[in-house]
Amino acid sequence: MAVNKKYMPGKAVVVTGGGRGIGRAISIEMARHGAKVVVNDAGLSLGGDPEASSPAEEVVSLIRAEGGEAVVCTDSVTEYRGAERIVGAALDSFGRIDAVVNNAGILRDGMFFKMSAEDWDAVLKVHLYGSFNVSRVASEHFKKQSSGAFVHMTSTSGLVGNFGQANYAAAKMGILGLSKSIALDLARYNGRSNCISPFAWSRMVGSIPSNTPDADLRVEKSKSLAPEKIANAAVFLASDAARDITGQIFAVRKNEIFLISQPRPLRSMHRDEGWTPETLESHLLPALKPSLVPLDRSADVFSWDPV
Repeated sequence: MAVNKKYMPGKAVVVTGGGRGIGRAISIEMARHGAKVVVNDAGLSLGGDPEASSPAEEVVSLIRAEGGEAVVCTDSVTEYRGAERIVGAALDSFGRIDAVVNNAGILRDGMFFKMSAEDWDAVLKVHLYGSFNVSRVASEHFKKQSSGAFVHMTSTSGLVGNFGQANYAAAKMGILGLSKSIALDLARYNGRSNCISPFAWSRMVGSIPSNTPDADLRVEKSKSLAPEKIANAAVFLASDAARDITGQIFAVRKNEIFLISQPRPLRSMHRDEGWTPETLESHLLPALKPSLVPLDRSADVFSWDPV
């Protein structure tokens, strides 16, 4: 059923990884709010390997069946030339580009002391390099037209921490720095850039090992987290209604939305004569120890059931 109130009328939007999971929901919701959508999906497996079918075709067919406009683009975000073709698909098909949702992602989990350089590179190429590539190409058009919005997907695996995801966490934290820099550099041209840290059931969440009763229970509870909740937030942040919001990080967890803090000084101390290893141990350590951040994981911080 189409949404009555449209937040994206006539706007052209690129959604990377738009064929499955969260990306699929965002593509469909953007179209229901009036956007013309480039559904970009290379049709890769969760680990980044090619698959036979293109999920983007199904999403585009659904959007068109509901009276919307959408096109398929199967180029990879990992290459700059691919990003040029992705943005070009919006320009060629719709004559403009107004928003980019950087959602494409893969997982290659493993404990850090076992992680291969190949698995490190593969995850950063999709998440971090992919977000840079598509944003960099689109930013030229945003600058010329003095408008445009980026919505990037980050993760509490980076914001807080998780076992066995050093590559994924590093990429997702890198996206925070990328988003803030884009927000600063495009501010004078009315360009905006924000991040969403999504809690939603997807094939990536389903791939995380659950070998304890507590982990099994968390996985079952995660199945109630519909990706449509993320899609609504993405539509809002890409729309003109969010024109004053930029450089921010939001976590979306079912019916909960959190504004996430960004690194700032917690406490400070000084000594007129400077510091030595001895005074750091005897003075600084006991003073700051109560304020040190614990070695938490995402499940420790978001420890209650989704509302």
